[in-house]
Amino acid sequence: MMTDVLVAHSSDMEKAAFYRKTYLHVALSILAFIGVETILLKTVPVEIIAMMFGQKYTWLLIIGVFWLASMLASKWSLSQSRTTQYFGLGFYVILEAVIFMPMLYIAAGMQGGGNIIFQAAMLTIAMFAGLSLIAFTSKRDFSFLRNIIIIGGFLSIGLIVAGAIFGFNLGLWFSVGMMVLASASILYETSKLKNTYTTGQYVGASLQLFASIMLLFWYILRILMSRRS
Repeated sequence: MMTDVLVAHSSDMEKAAFYRKTYLHVALSILAFIGVETILLKTVPVEIIAMMFGQKYTWLLIIGVFWLASMLASKWSLSQSRTTQYFGLGFYVILEAVIFMPMLYIAAGMQGGGNIIFQAAMLTIAMFAGLSLIAFTSKRDFSFLRNIIIIGGFLSIGLIVAGAIFGFNLGLWFSVGMMVLASASILYETSKLKNTYTTGQYVGASLQLFASIMLLFWYILRILMSRRS
């Protein structure tokens, strides 16, 4: 059985171990994503990748499946079983690699595409580091962001669905807004580490942080790609 001690109620040594394991798993998840994405882009036929984003209803179906599967992966990552936790995290990494495949394929095919992807990755890492530092050093309670993130998430899903159905481009400002929402999510998830998770739930905590990082990366990459198009 996993320990039921909240990180906030644990010793300094236990807290340090929890944070170290959480961020180690975030880093490993990013490396695993890079590995899986590389394999997918080299092995999946171009026709299948084009089909994913070439038809609006196919892309909506993919988003819907991704959303449902993400909730399942998140539940598994917080299981009492360590094996199930890792299965949930690994499953989520694969989900992210699949849904990123069309956009990374398009980005890689642009002039200077490799540099665009690298810039997006570096900006994402820099913003994540800065936001994490703010969350850890600030005495402010970021729990108020939860409702903002939930409302913003539902609004964004509605706009994405409407844009796909009616064929309008959400544009640059939507991406900027989503980047702000992803940043708020990083602040919120980082602040949750101490008060929400137990010392044995570092796999589940790392999944939530990884999800926020990938959301931020998605929209930073979209913004950089829009500047080259």
